[in-house]
Amino acid sequence: MTSALAASYNRSMVKDKLVSCCALFWGLVVFMPVGMNYFAFFALGLATLVTGTAGARWGRVRAHPLYWPLAMFVVWTLAVLALQPVWYAETPSNLWHGARIVLTLALALALTPDEALWALRGFLAAAILSLCIIGVHAVAGLPELAVWRHLIHYSGNKSIANGLLMAVLAGSAVVLALSPVGKMRLLAVAVLVSLTAVLVFVLPSRTALLMVLLALLTAVAHQWRHHQPTLFSLLALALLASALFVAAVPEVRSRLAQGASEVQQAVDGEVAYKSWNIRVQMIRHTGAMVLERPWMGWGIGAWNDQWRKRVPPLLADLNMPHNDLLWMGAQAGVPGALVWLLLLLAACRAGWRRQDVVGRVTFVAAVTLLLSALVNSATRDAVIGLSLLWVVGVYLRLAADPQFDLRMVFARARPVAA
Repeated sequence: MTSALAASYNRSMVKDKLVSCCALFWGLVVFMPVGMNYFAFFALGLATLVTGTAGARWGRVRAHPLYWPLAMFVVWTLAVLALQPVWYAETPSNLWHGARIVLTLALALALTPDEALWALRGFLAAAILSLCIIGVHAVAGLPELAVWRHLIHYSGNKSIANGLLMAVLAGSAVVLALSPVGKMRLLAVAVLVSLTAVLVFVLPSRTALLMVLLALLTAVAHQWRHHQPTLFSLLALALLASALFVAAVPEVRSRLAQGASEVQQAVDGEVAYKSWNIRVQMIRHTGAMVLERPWMGWGIGAWNDQWRKRVPPLLADLNMPHNDLLWMGAQAGVPGALVWLLLLLAACRAGWRRQDVVGRVTFVAAVTLLLSALVNSATRDAVIGLSLLWVVGVYLRLAADPQFDLRMVFARARPVAA
């Protein structure tokens, strides 16, 4: 009898900890290749099903401000799918990516505060390990292994994803550097400098660099929103500091100048396989798709078909518009674009409404996600969206818990379950 009770107790303990372990695991692998993030995604989803807590988790999702935007996103996507006259070759994959966006955020919002805290700890541990890997490679060199290739060499969307994750963490460091939190301020400044150096010299994503510069503006706006004279003065100083940073760092200045040159080429009518030139072409042609069918769009999965019909062969092999607002607009019409925008703005508002440091880091993270998705495929592309949406979702979950404090990340005290 005693052994049976002990076995039952042990099974109960395993079930209680299973979701926390899966959440921690996903936090630990966010900088790894997309396959590891998919594994963590499905592992967490399975863990939430087998622990017998689906009702409580559904209640947490329904209680979150993102619930209705998520529901509207699902309903409109299914309505367009049901009414579209053509089933495209890319319809299944685009339908999956829409579902993945919803499921990733829902999995994060369904966590208990303690589970979300372990996910955040995993993300912070992964960031520290990533910085160590980058440092070791800079000093001694590391072999070319898939697990860290996109950390030590800037190549492909995974490097962009890693840069954006570091931009989220750098934004959090900006918030702490501006807050009266004692010794944490010095640590935050050190972290900010380290992450900025990585984004300048190792992972020089222009999107991530711009997000760090904008983090200063969004953090200032959140912190001093009720003190307008101070707010306008600090915003001016933040803009000046950003301009001086760009002017003082040749690597940043040259990258931004290159991007401006590519935009000018595109405006002048030249089509080139260059980053910002491609984005201008995408805005031009995808915008035309939206204007031609503004109400219901061309259908889920239609963008690729329409893109190939409209552009020179040089650009025909691209598979997404690098602007998720236009992606939704082209495939699901203006209402679809607005539903997507409402979802991301609701995430920003969830951080804006909470007027403390936790709300501030959440607001900065959500704004980073929104702006990244407007200049890149930060929700549509799983390479970027799986890890970035997960991290921002964890921030949103913790911000919804009024008792959560950032000091809990480093303390043994557990937040109250909700």
